[in-house]
Amino acid sequence: MSYLFTSESVSEGHPDKIADQISDALIDNFLAFDADSKVACETLVTTGQVILAGEVKSKTYLDVQQIARDVIKKIGYTKSEYMFEANSCGILSAIHEQSQDINQGVDRVNKEDQGAGDQGMMFGYATNETEDYMPLALDLSHKLLQELAELRRENKEILYLRPDAKSQVTLEYDDNNKPVRIDAIVISTQHDDFDEEATMLAKIKTDLVAILIPRIIAKYPQYAHLFNDSIAYHINPTGKFVIGGPHGDTGLTGRKIIVDTYGGKGAHGGGAFSGKDPSKVDRSAAYATRHIAKNLVAAGIADEILVQVSYAIGVAKPMGVYINTYGTSKVDKTDGEIAKIVEGIFDLRPYFIEQRLKLRNPIYSETAAYGHMGRKPETVTKTFRTPNGEEKTVTVELFTWEKLDFVDQVKAAFAL
Repeated sequence: MSYLFTSESVSEGHPDKIADQISDALIDNFLAFDADSKVACETLVTTGQVILAGEVKSKTYLDVQQIARDVIKKIGYTKSEYMFEANSCGILSAIHEQSQDINQGVDRVNKEDQGAGDQGMMFGYATNETEDYMPLALDLSHKLLQELAELRRENKEILYLRPDAKSQVTLEYDDNNKPVRIDAIVISTQHDDFDEEATMLAKIKTDLVAILIPRIIAKYPQYAHLFNDSIAYHINPTGKFVIGGPHGDTGLTGRKIIVDTYGGKGAHGGGAFSGKDPSKVDRSAAYATRHIAKNLVAAGIADEILVQVSYAIGVAKPMGVYINTYGTSKVDKTDGEIAKIVEGIFDLRPYFIEQRLKLRNPIYSETAAYGHMGRKPETVTKTFRTPNGEEKTVTVELFTWEKLDFVDQVKAAFAL
């Protein structure tokens, strides 16, 4: 029987995503000047105010206020009428040194014995229903908002857009679990004030359907067949959306973990990513399991795969590895047997995850909006500065966990 499945995304200007981006900008700056930094920082944003809190163990000193202002400015909160503006908002830092009780469970004389920074279970997921091995509803939800942000920055075709926005896509799947069409699209976008609300609502809906949607279809032709004349569009369904961003809703780090991962497909261990250095397995092991799942699906092991790994704080070796192929396996092995082979290919001790995926680099700001998974690996050059004038330029690889660099090893291990 056919069914509907829905995923959502939020823009870089959403309050929770502002908080994520500030926290990850702090991570990047600490790692740029001290690769061994241990950081767990949270951000709260509200009307005219940013609060930074958390624990840090690092050799470097940063101007955390300026880092936060730079992020807010880049996102687009640059006007006083937003009631949250990069240069004028208050910023309070309550960041202090990391607990030695936690640190002693992580650091080891032999780095290979590095313990997990916390207990917990982490999940990675991949499906072959899209080119980037991501669930389609989430992929489309992200792309709608990325393109909407492009329109906002261009400020040519649509002139009234503000930074805060959300999207949601509902897909119809057939009896074979294949997506066949888009059933509904929801977009709520913050906007400048209009003289008449009815005129405003009509124009926003017309513009998004007539300008945004054709741009998506043109940029991603592989999805063109999913669009149809019977899609139910809900554009700003509550009506007026002038008050938004941190003035409309308080934002917190780590409150969009499903947007960050798989849109409700697969599973989630519950731990957020942003604001955490890679010794925190909430982050590093989630990337590692995504890397495993993607390479397994790309190698043809199954059409859809979920990978779980679990840890005890201070212990290097995982408690266990679990694989679920949802009955789509293409190899003559049980899911348990597949898991045993996977353990022999991918070393899931925290130190080896960090080394394999190059996680002790300043690569996290780019992850903090539009999803940590399904992104394109690329090499970029970044420059960082400290308050005392020290400058550091580094070349880093982004989204290393999205590389299909283990496909040949997987095929060899499974004799494919």
